[in-house]
Amino acid sequence: MTEAASSSATSTFSEVCDLLAPFNKRGITVTPSTTFSSDLDLDSLAVMDLLAAIEDHFDVTVPLNMLPDLETVGQVADAVDKIKDE
Repeated sequence: MTEAASSSATSTFSEVCDLLAPFNKRGITVTPSTTFSSDLDLDSLAVMDLLAAIEDHFDVTVPLNMLPDLETVGQVADAVDKIKDE
């Protein structure tokens, strides 16, 4: 990974964490391996609301077929970066 790509990934992760803050009712420290269901205890509606906020913020559309693979905050940040690069 190049330095610019690494910086972009770090920035995306940070922005996703900011968008996630209102959903983090447990107040846990979010890492790339933080899961939405187990760690954050988000139900499917909350996850979809969060996804809508992420899509609006980054002006991207996350394909529905990608959703089952997005279990952690880091995976979502990586997916956003991938979609932005396409």
